[in-house]
Amino acid sequence: MPEQHDTPTFDAKAFLNTLTGKPGVYRMLDAGGAVLYVGKARNLKKRVSSYFQRTVQSPKTRALVAQIRGVEVTVTHTENEALLLENNLIKQLKPRYNILMRDDKSYPFLFLSGHHDYPRLGYHRGAKRLKGRYFGPYPSAGAVRESLHILQKVFRVRQCEDSFYGNRSRPCLQYQIERCTAPCVGLISPEDYAEDVRHAVMFLEGRNSRLIDELVVRMEVAAKALQFEQAARFRDQIASLRRMQETQSVSGEGGDRDVIAVVSEAGTACVQVFFIRGGRNLGNKSYFPRQAEGAEAADILAAFVAQFYLSGQGAGGREIPLEILLNAEPEDAGVLQSVLSEQSGHKVQLTWRLRGERARWQQMAEANARTALRSRLAGKAGVLKRLEALQDVLGLDSLPQRLECFDISHTLGEATVASCVVLDGNGPLKADYRRFNIEGITPGDDYAAMHQALMRRYTRLKKGEGKLPDILIIDGGKGQVAQAAAVLEELQISGVSLLGVAKGRSRKPGQEVLVFAGREMSLPPDSPALHVIQQIRDEAHRFAITGHRQRRAKTRNTSVLEGISGLGPKRRQQLLKQFGGLQEVARAGVKDLASVSGISKNLAQKVYDVFHSDE
Repeated sequence: MPEQHDTPTFDAKAFLNTLTGKPGVYRMLDAGGAVLYVGKARNLKKRVSSYFQRTVQSPKTRALVAQIRGVEVTVTHTENEALLLENNLIKQLKPRYNILMRDDKSYPFLFLSGHHDYPRLGYHRGAKRLKGRYFGPYPSAGAVRESLHILQKVFRVRQCEDSFYGNRSRPCLQYQIERCTAPCVGLISPEDYAEDVRHAVMFLEGRNSRLIDELVVRMEVAAKALQFEQAARFRDQIASLRRMQETQSVSGEGGDRDVIAVVSEAGTACVQVFFIRGGRNLGNKSYFPRQAEGAEAADILAAFVAQFYLSGQGAGGREIPLEILLNAEPEDAGVLQSVLSEQSGHKVQLTWRLRGERARWQQMAEANARTALRSRLAGKAGVLKRLEALQDVLGLDSLPQRLECFDISHTLGEATVASCVVLDGNGPLKADYRRFNIEGITPGDDYAAMHQALMRRYTRLKKGEGKLPDILIIDGGKGQVAQAAAVLEELQISGVSLLGVAKGRSRKPGQEVLVFAGREMSLPPDSPALHVIQQIRDEAHRFAITGHRQRRAKTRNTSVLEGISGLGPKRRQQLLKQFGGLQEVARAGVKDLASVSGISKNLAQKVYDVFHSDE
């Protein structure tokens, strides 16, 4: 029998006798040397001693202490330094007992290029290396796309890439649908275009009231000069801005601030963040920190705020606003506020005792957090976990909120139908499903069918008839993905990730080949990310084939017989009644068909040939 070695328990008393009372960071280790927990302290001796008191009530803390086999410390000069080191270690080590935030790598911005007579307004994520202005951050790619749609509709500033812009000899589709003024072919002067850009910037800076006043004056001047078309455009801009002001303005006062609220229920916590920039609500986002069970709101907020802002500094550019409104006082609020001020280069105010308008914002954030949490607890967590796995597999900067998948169905090119199905964190959105009857292409050309379906779908979305997805999934390989990329470029749609799903060599479920960002990859059959891809792909296939069968049946019930010369409505009706339907007509021989009153042998032969010409 082999000799057994018991892991020695941790001698807390001996360790604490030698521990300093200076500020620093402590790391609690298990028997294998893995880090269980990372914490900071103003006084290391006092803080670490508190874990080993007999009066510890928290089950989570008792479970942690039972596994401790060693403690390592790093002494720092100040508590601020300890907070920064703690945050870096948590991000690096991801200890199982720390409250952990799923880290979004960066946040998207709106970018206005600064090197062109006709600047481009577009989507941007990542390092701010390009010359120009950045507006944001926005909580998601969807929020950026919504703002781009509004700006393009109201101000018509171009959004196409410079490579697309520089190779135009005639206006593109955006000009035809009144979303651009065609600067690429000189249909607007640099001066007039600059005015549109200036107005767009005023909107992005939250100066809507001044912008509306200015447009009112210009409308009146144009009307007096009998330039009624120009006056009507100013009128439409004013109306659009007033509608947006009602839905997007949070308060009469401007400024940049974030509103953060945490809500806990049934061992799960949700943190809701609202982004307010220039007095405009740019949108909100939900987070579900891990290891938050049993933690107080103060602990969750302290951990979240530190990881959220300090981890995001740098290339991704998660900016720290002047004011952060909270629904509870975070632990060590003074230290947190001091470190955030140091890191941002300006004074940061953490506020949690709120009144008036600020209290209303905080209540709004709390209500959204509670709604998101209850949705997660109501059995929809499975979809969210799959979406989180998909985010990790594809290396996306943020959790995909909306997926769309396209598939093509036909029989030897007949009755081609394209399907579009939609899925979000709650599951399939059947009200948003769409089918497209494909016309005017070479029968069986799946590339042309996919191009037509995508063009029809996303032209409508550009006109405001729905929401753009975060991920566009194509049932097919590189060729179909290339068609989708061409459509998105032509329609100047950015911020949408493209994913192709091709059948593997065995053509069996679980062996799919994914095409993403120019490369092919495969996932294990038990991957939750693959499961959500299969779910939406199979649903798109079901929806497409159902539509195809309906269209084929309708076609065969009408056009097949209608195309036969000499077979009028009465004779068609007689045939269908005598044989009990089109299928039986198709199975009948020439003699049987000719036995029907009014059907000659010659006409019976024509009917027979229609159904048997390819045999």
